Amino acid sequence: MDWTYRLTAWRRAANALHLALALALAACAPAGAGPCEDTQHARVLQAAPGAMPAQALWLDRRLLRWPGADPAGIFKLYFAPSGGIDAPVGAPVRGAAGALTLNAFEGELPPAVAERFGYVGKGATLALQVPDMPSLRALHRQELVLVQENGDASVRAATRLQAAGALDDLYANAAQEAALGVHITHGRTAFRLWAPSARRVTLCRFRSAGAASGAQAEMALDAASGVWSAQLRGDLSGQYYAYQVEVFVPGTGVVRNTVTDPYSVSLSADSARSYVATLDDPRLAPPDWRRDKAPATVRAQTDMLIYELHVRDFSIGDATVPPAHRGKFAAFSDPSSNGMRHLAALRAAGLTDIHLLPVFDFGSVPEAHCDTPHPAGAPDGEAQQELVKRSADTDCFNWGYDPLHYSAPEGSYATNAADGARRIVELRTAISRLHRMGLRVGMDVVYNHTFRAGQDRHSILDRIVPGYYHRLNADGAIEQSTCCFNTATENRMMAKLMIDSTVLWATHYKIDSFRFDLMAHQPRAVMEQLGARVDAAAHRHVQLIGEGWNFGEVADGARFIQASQLALGGSGIGTFSDRARDAVRGGAAGDSGALLVRRQGYINGLAYDPNEEAEAPPADALMRASDMVKLGLAGSIRSYALATHSGQTLQLQALDYGGQSAGYASEPAEVVNYVENHDNQTLFDINALKLPLATSSRERARVQILGAAINAFSQGVSYFHAGIDTLRSKSFDRNSFNSGDWFNRLDWSYRDNGFGAGAPPKADNGADYPFIKPRLANAAIKPAPQDIAFTRDAFRDLLRIRASSTLFRLRSAADIVQRLRFYNTGPAQEPTVIAARLDGAGYPGAAFRSLLYFINVDKVTHQIAVPEEKDRHYALHPVQRSAAAADQRARAASYDAASGAFTIPARSAVVFVE
Repeated sequence: MDWTYRLTAWRRAANALHLALALALAACAPAGAGPCEDTQHARVLQAAPGAMPAQALWLDRRLLRWPGADPAGIFKLYFAPSGGIDAPVGAPVRGAAGALTLNAFEGELPPAVAERFGYVGKGATLALQVPDMPSLRALHRQELVLVQENGDASVRAATRLQAAGALDDLYANAAQEAALGVHITHGRTAFRLWAPSARRVTLCRFRSAGAASGAQAEMALDAASGVWSAQLRGDLSGQYYAYQVEVFVPGTGVVRNTVTDPYSVSLSADSARSYVATLDDPRLAPPDWRRDKAPATVRAQTDMLIYELHVRDFSIGDATVPPAHRGKFAAFSDPSSNGMRHLAALRAAGLTDIHLLPVFDFGSVPEAHCDTPHPAGAPDGEAQQELVKRSADTDCFNWGYDPLHYSAPEGSYATNAADGARRIVELRTAISRLHRMGLRVGMDVVYNHTFRAGQDRHSILDRIVPGYYHRLNADGAIEQSTCCFNTATENRMMAKLMIDSTVLWATHYKIDSFRFDLMAHQPRAVMEQLGARVDAAAHRHVQLIGEGWNFGEVADGARFIQASQLALGGSGIGTFSDRARDAVRGGAAGDSGALLVRRQGYINGLAYDPNEEAEAPPADALMRASDMVKLGLAGSIRSYALATHSGQTLQLQALDYGGQSAGYASEPAEVVNYVENHDNQTLFDINALKLPLATSSRERARVQILGAAINAFSQGVSYFHAGIDTLRSKSFDRNSFNSGDWFNRLDWSYRDNGFGAGAPPKADNGADYPFIKPRLANAAIKPAPQDIAFTRDAFRDLLRIRASSTLFRLRSAADIVQRLRFYNTGPAQEPTVIAARLDGAGYPGAAFRSLLYFINVDKVTHQIAVPEEKDRHYALHPVQRSAAAADQRARAASYDAASGAFTIPARSAVVFVE
């Protein structure tokens, strides 16, 4: 045996001894579990400050990649159970308990690994030695530092590691089927938490939400799955609990985090403690809940006609709602209120779905003691926004896109936030009442980010498995392109959390559809898996729609195939289309300053009714906008051929929209049409900026209906923002997520639309004050009650028209190609008039042999000759020819059979049927 071999063997034995000692230390908790009355959210047990960037990644349990590192170096993985590793360049490593020597890996990466980590830059790919593999699970409970050394053992470079690839490979297969959270069966209550890197987990349970102290139970770790569990005798329903998780946190040390359960189904006030419950408990169900089911109004996704509604907006200003119910789930239980009468009228007209903005537990509203400020001031005054700003963090309002617990109802919407049962019962009651009146219920979900991360007291996931649940950049910091702390659903246990959560909402709350916020930050494959799981669990099809915006660190498929507009073809998942939206409104969502006024849209004057700031647009600007509106009316279908303004007939996928295909949907179910939602200025406000100042309030109402008509007549899912039918204004606020009740109010008495509530919050709108404030001070812009009433009633007529025929809701791209035809196209068109025919011959539910619709956005009447439609038997749609029709101007539209000419009054949307 030569000396080289002896030396190598001695070093390996020493490393093995160091590792064994370190693992033994790691297996022992550094201190006993803390008392359950301890109110600190985190207690540092052993400090180890000085975290370095995490530039290396675990690719799986054995392989690592350090981008940019020279693969020819000497690499060691240093470990320390309680942290304290110091790796100064040019000196030896200090403070480690031991190290593992890594080998260069020169083979082909496993295909799944290569696909998942294809975005990671080139560098040193390293592998653990086979004898070290049994130590991996214990190693991930310690501080780990990867070091590149010189020949004299001095540090050349050092980095922490991103651990998700290893944790998934080590644990996810076994953990996928784990029933996490609380489960009560056979007289026992089980608690399960996935925390593979934790050193110790203790269950603290409390008999009430306000109990000063509680009982402890040590939890046991399943080494295969990384799941900690405790089984306690008895049905503990109605009690509360939290976990004490002892875990190494880079940059802090060993910490005992007192944290609620990510799988909480309810909580005490301000999310302080999780609530013990099984959602099958009949005590948590309103009367007849077991028999409750959604109305069978949606047979295909394109049947969906959606009204997007915020729970607090709906009732906080409704004097017909009992004071204790205002702004709460309970307001949906008051059938005689103005708000519920409004929804009933919309349902009678054809509305199918209410989509609620976030109703899961969110972190931006104090549930126990929130304020309701009462601003006052001049229509263009700044005092209102100043008060709203001062109270923004303490008032009772927020949109709610800041999740704490994905699967628990929000406490500020309950009549008693301190009672964990109340929010469950009251949300279910609201859903049941909406179902009973014929409306399905959709839910806005926000799995793309968390409210907080790191050691913040409102951080849940990151204090249980540090560094796992969020998407990290090249240095190991959390990506924040979504505005907050981006989650990583490409990591299997974050995907499981999202899927388990949606299954819970669909099965235990009977949610009928989901709208995914910033859905393109999720992998398409995970969204398709989610859809299949939800449908199987619910025993029905649950519709999925979402925002498919392509941006951030995942843009253009940088990390995975996204659930984005251009990547969801064939999935059946719908995405919001900005194509027609921008053409209708004018400009783009990010416009500011003079551009907000200057860039007019199809309905508010582009080229044909220039405003005071308008500059001469390109000669074909109006025709281009007309083409884009037609694209939206055709469902943004890739394969649909349109005779464009240039004289070419092109498939919609060949039309340009900001450098990408304008037509992107494979099927109409994959597009969601809208002209207004909670984001950006309302349609009334954008028109108040872009229409000439001399436009009368009645004409402004007609322009509002033109936008709604384009949306109602478009193929695909039809989506409307609550209040679009009552000329809703937010006083020009472009981002009212935290602007309080004052700028977000709805008035179901139809007296006030909210315009002139004062200058909107300065942070997001101050740069636009020179254009906003003069308009707010202009009393002629504010609608009169009769203008609101006209819009309300004309909108309902549009819903009746859409509901009257499946021709507005065609099922397939082939149907659209076959049955939709545009007239008045090409370079000789009258660009202010859209003319289209829908062929109903033999089509189920068509109700008419054929149907023609016209949208005249101009201020003058136009006659459109359609020789192909001579000698037919067209009449106005029954809704529009009725004496009760809201739009009496549209009743003046006419058809001349001898010539095939149609006369369309100014600013009218008209439907003829045969």
